[in-house]
Amino acid sequence: MSECSSVLDHHPKTCSCCKEILLGEDANPYRHQIVEIPPINPIIVEHRLHQLVCQQCGILTRAKLPQDVHPSGYGVRVVALVTVLSGLYRHSQRMVQSSMQDIFGVSMSLGTVNNLRFEASFAVESAVESAKIYVQNSRVVGADETSFVQGNVDGCNSKKSQAWQCEAVTPLVTFFQIALSCCSDAARNLLGEDFSGILNSDRYAAYNWVGLSQRQLCWAHLKREFIKISERPGVSAELGTALVKQQEKLFELWHRVRDGTLKHCELQLLVQPIRNSIKFSLQEAADYEIGSQEKTPLAKTVRTCRQILKVEPALWLFLTVEGVEPTNNAAERAIRPAVIWRRTSFGSQTQAGSRFVQRMLTVVTTLKSQRRNVLDFMIISAVSAARTNSPAPSLLPEVADSSDQVINAA
Repeated sequence: MSECSSVLDHHPKTCSCCKEILLGEDANPYRHQIVEIPPINPIIVEHRLHQLVCQQCGILTRAKLPQDVHPSGYGVRVVALVTVLSGLYRHSQRMVQSSMQDIFGVSMSLGTVNNLRFEASFAVESAVESAKIYVQNSRVVGADETSFVQGNVDGCNSKKSQAWQCEAVTPLVTFFQIALSCCSDAARNLLGEDFSGILNSDRYAAYNWVGLSQRQLCWAHLKREFIKISERPGVSAELGTALVKQQEKLFELWHRVRDGTLKHCELQLLVQPIRNSIKFSLQEAADYEIGSQEKTPLAKTVRTCRQILKVEPALWLFLTVEGVEPTNNAAERAIRPAVIWRRTSFGSQTQAGSRFVQRMLTVVTTLKSQRRNVLDFMIISAVSAARTNSPAPSLLPEVADSSDQVINAA
């Protein structure tokens, strides 16, 4: 139960059966709590800057705001609430404006909402950059991507290019990036030019610069490919069915590893026949002769199997490196809020708006994975630090303050 603001004790006066007067105390009374929120009234502090005339020269001089009073006219809690409504709950600017008025009694223009969002974006800039470096130096990183829309109000997308949200995921820190392309250059910026960890991803071509010895391809994506093949007519159905069956055997063994009923070293031995069978089926499909422009179901199957064969070693890294998952499910789960944000907001109109989105997604996803409070981070740490020119807060688990209820990286 929640901590009580007050306690009211209620004692029965008479016995419900014989009406005898009752005395004494119940050592373990039944507890019923009523949760209520008091009326929310904003605190408005008015600073009156007096202007006085000099008796000597006649010049008028007006007092200046104290250094700790921000010229925006809004305190750190207001900035943090606007940011959380936008970044955590994915409200549009009009919805934020309405929520601040209806719930908190704070009125502001749409321009002010936007300005406060950008102030918060600036406040977390260094923390997000540190998170990016942390992810790029992690041992295992999951990556995924989804489309995004960035307008050209500021002239930064004059070609009206398709934007992309990309993410790099570790157990406790996630970094998001929005770019106007999803090419190898964007992937290098996401993971780092000198990326030396293990990449868990799908077969997207932008990641092909990462060596096969450093890659684990997602078996969830492969399963979908195998099912597509099995649903095609003729030879494709036979090959696809065989591939699906071997994939199911593989995951039966993997689930036993996850349950603790099968050792990792035993998995390596038991998977070898499965690997041989899958490679044989892929090779059997790849050996079929097809025309370069052929678009039959079999041709689609052959091309898919040939592509998978080229990266076949990257299907099995999880067998030799403990801690590597055979699927990229963590990254797919992490990118769902980004997909919802895109669908509800229709993207951003400026590059600065895209930066706000990628930074807030980084902050919210990372804090949630560490079980830290997003509002506390924005109020107590980020916005306050930025306004006082203090060191920025950290999103990294090793240096996060214990009061933020961080799960230790170990």
